Amino acid sequence: MTDSQKPERRMRPCPICSKLSTLGNYPFCSDRCAKIDLNRWFTEGYTIPVVETDDIDESDLPGD
Repeated sequence: MTDSQKPERRMRPCPICSKLSTLGNYPFCSDRCAKIDLNRWFTEGYTIPVVETDDIDESDLPGD
């Protein structure tokens, strides 16, 4: 498929400000929103909560 035959992307809401995304900055609406997102990655703004397991009493776990 050549560039002229590629189907256009469906415009979706920007994950930062909810405006419609643009082809040049997809999935963001602007370069500004893309940089905000990148900064969140760099400053570890996107994290997965970790459950500490040190407090678990191992005698309650099923054993072999």
